[in-house]
Amino acid sequence: MSRVEQPSRRALLAAAVAAAAVSGGMIPAAAHAAPGAGTGGGARRPVDYRAWTTYGDWRRGSVRGARPVAGARPGVVIGTPAGTTDYTDPHTGTTAAWEYATWTSPVHRLTVPATEVIASWNAHTPGGTWIQVDLKGTYSDGTDTPWYVMGRWTAGDGERDIRRTSVDDQGDGKSSIWTDTFSVDDASTGLRLVSYRLRLTLHRRPGTRGTPTVWRLGAMGSDVPDRFTVPASTPGHAGELRVPRYSQEIHKGQYPEYDNGGEAWCSPTSSQMIIEYWGGRLTEEQLAWVDPAYADPQVCHAARYTYDNQYEGCGNWPFNAAYAATFEGLQGVVTRLGSLTDLETLIAAGIPAITSQSFLEEELTGAGYGTSGHLMTVIGFTADGDVIANDPASDDNDAVRRVYRRREWENIWLRTKRYNASGKVVSGTGGVCYLYFPAHPSPRQRKALAAVGVR
Repeated sequence: MSRVEQPSRRALLAAAVAAAAVSGGMIPAAAHAAPGAGTGGGARRPVDYRAWTTYGDWRRGSVRGARPVAGARPGVVIGTPAGTTDYTDPHTGTTAAWEYATWTSPVHRLTVPATEVIASWNAHTPGGTWIQVDLKGTYSDGTDTPWYVMGRWTAGDGERDIRRTSVDDQGDGKSSIWTDTFSVDDASTGLRLVSYRLRLTLHRRPGTRGTPTVWRLGAMGSDVPDRFTVPASTPGHAGELRVPRYSQEIHKGQYPEYDNGGEAWCSPTSSQMIIEYWGGRLTEEQLAWVDPAYADPQVCHAARYTYDNQYEGCGNWPFNAAYAATFEGLQGVVTRLGSLTDLETLIAAGIPAITSQSFLEEELTGAGYGTSGHLMTVIGFTADGDVIANDPASDDNDAVRRVYRRREWENIWLRTKRYNASGKVVSGTGGVCYLYFPAHPSPRQRKALAAVGVR
């Protein structure tokens, strides 16, 4: 669970959109609460997820010094660098020169003109390399956004690496970047983003031959209906996946430099559960830095390597997906789903999901807490259709498995507006989830992913 009902970067967005609601505006669909899609019934899916993953995809982009590579997992790398640039790391104060190359996607026209866009990526970044992901879009009024930085990312945090970071204070008077999310400032005006391009900038230390390799680059655009409640879905698939159980709460007070464990670690704890479900393992060498007195050192590791130095927390959604993809044979995306039917489709194919929700204690029977934003792992459904979740906001690992009432859980996850403990209107996450799955899905898994808009 995130900092319960306390201000955070995501809570600032909630306050901004709540102000819009007071003045008659519509809250942007996924204005996040705190760290912490589609529709059922054949209705129009209010989400467009587009990714570039194939050799043909990479060849269709425009390059400056970058080079597409084929193989079992096609990607893009530095070929002959386009030049050298200086970067001053805002978290260390160090200025260094970096060789760089760029790849820019073709223009993607959104099937759903969007109020929000969240980019995510999968990459390998050896020591001394890093990537930057930028987005530039066109509004429904024909004007363009600036190039927005959606993240500066590296898998490591050694002396040769930059500090992994989002970038604050980006906006043009029509839209803003809230850590990991592009958001139209006032959706009630009808303004939407109708298309975008993504740009990758690949960096390496001058004179070296290392290169980042990016295998997947994509973005989820959405325009989820503004709502306090959502339509109920009909129970379908029943079954439960065997996903490891980890508690975030046993880590309270651990590693203040990575946001102090406990309720701040819901995202990396959930990520580590699913990574290990798919067979991802950390070596003793990788875990050697963790205090041996701490249980489940892999959770500490996940927190360290998802940490966003600007946000000062581990709840950056794309950083979690990128961390999952550092494990061999895995990929990760951030998207939105539209109902529990979507989740049932994934569970039936063996794919668990990490979901983001916010609620008062009385809104989710059996939780025992309220939260302004929390991540948990959906691992199955009972015969009655209730949700089986590995909830890291539990006292110990044995208590992590929970069963939550279907109707309550569906509503707290999919709504975009809610009342907080003070009675104020704030935002909900509108069905945000992380999906981690094999780099080479089985036909059944591929079909299930396609059914929820992920390819």
